[in-house]
Amino acid sequence: MLTSVDPDLIRVLGDPLRLQIVTLLARETLCTTHLVEETGAKQTNLSNHMKVLREAGVVETEPCGRFTYYKLRPEVFAGLSEQFAALAESARTAAENKRACP
Repeated sequence: MLTSVDPDLIRVLGDPLRLQIVTLLARETLCTTHLVEETGAKQTNLSNHMKVLREAGVVETEPCGRFTYYKLRPEVFAGLSEQFAALAESARTAAENKRACP
């Protein structure tokens, strides 16, 4: 049974702006311009965060003329959900286990 969650993915998603971006992309595919408008972030800052999300495999890019569109990779979040579900199941079982003090 899996009892740990990918710490690199948690680190990537732990940034408030990246979490906001992921939340926006969960609703629709957006280009950089849309993400700048929605988040209020500077374009260079947003691009750096998108690079992190891309390298972590969280988002995919789709070129469209001079724009780049971003969309979430749902399988990444499904896998993360399974990892958390495994942790929850392990915690239910562990609640019955108590290690004796020496």
